[in-house]
Amino acid sequence: VLIGELPALPVEKGNAGPGFIAHILIDKFVYHIPLDRQRKKFKTEYNVDFSESWLCDNNKNGIFWLETAFNDYVRKILSSDYLQADETPIPVLTKDKKGKTHRGYFWVYHDPIRKIVIFDYHKSRSREGPNEFLKFFKGTLQVDAYEGYGEIIASNCLKRSACMDHVRRRFEKALDYDKDRAQYALDTIRMWYLLEREAREKELSSDERLVMRKEKIAPSMAAFKEWMLEQISLVLPKSPIGTALLYALNQWPFFEQYLNDGRIEISNILIENAIRPVALGRKNFLFAGSHDAAKRAAIIYSLVSIAKMH
Repeated sequence: VLIGELPALPVEKGNAGPGFIAHILIDKFVYHIPLDRQRKKFKTEYNVDFSESWLCDNNKNGIFWLETAFNDYVRKILSSDYLQADETPIPVLTKDKKGKTHRGYFWVYHDPIRKIVIFDYHKSRSREGPNEFLKFFKGTLQVDAYEGYGEIIASNCLKRSACMDHVRRRFEKALDYDKDRAQYALDTIRMWYLLEREAREKELSSDERLVMRKEKIAPSMAAFKEWMLEQISLVLPKSPIGTALLYALNQWPFFEQYLNDGRIEISNILIENAIRPVALGRKNFLFAGSHDAAKRAAIIYSLVSIAKMH
């Protein structure tokens, strides 16, 4: 009796096919279903009893096969000359903190032109994260006011671009304190967002977007800066409206890139959208099981985000 060879499987001598492994990965990292909940679902709906450790192993082994694609995207994103960056915490179980979780961080990088997102896990929010990842990057980096990016921006002579969403949120917080000033700021900023939306809907090229900004947004932004300079001397410095005005004025020089390069987005909202699944995941599976597990999660979050964008 001759028996044909088994087709290759993701794990040698394993019994989970690629489709099954893809299924548990997508359920966990796209639909935020923890492996234990998946195990119960398989038992309830299909009367199949998988152990959680077996599901964990297949989760780990599946991501192993994706690492090559992830590394290729890392090389591609670092060849760009315009990136957005942000960071988000992820609780991690460690042996040295029994009963508690370590606060690790995903540093997230987004190329809006080629629609590539990379999650890079580090144990802390220190500048070591961007310093290591961006050490060969040259160009424009769009970030919020967090100074963790300051060292790499200075050492690589990067152009810094700011995020208008972070400016707008501070004026939103000031609405209850000083409605007139805060509402004026929000109405002005909203006009710029509407113009940007119109440019996207018309599918304007970066050059056409730049012309629109020079004609319609740049004069308004200049007038708004003058208004802020007048108002900041009339309000309490540590009040919500004073804080909003000071933050905006400190960030204003970094919007120069936005007004001189049609590729630069007005805000980092695109990267924040990519990060949102991590927040949903935290609410469901609560933490990563180890630092290595967090690194593996970074790989699958990256590839899933890229797939969604395309």
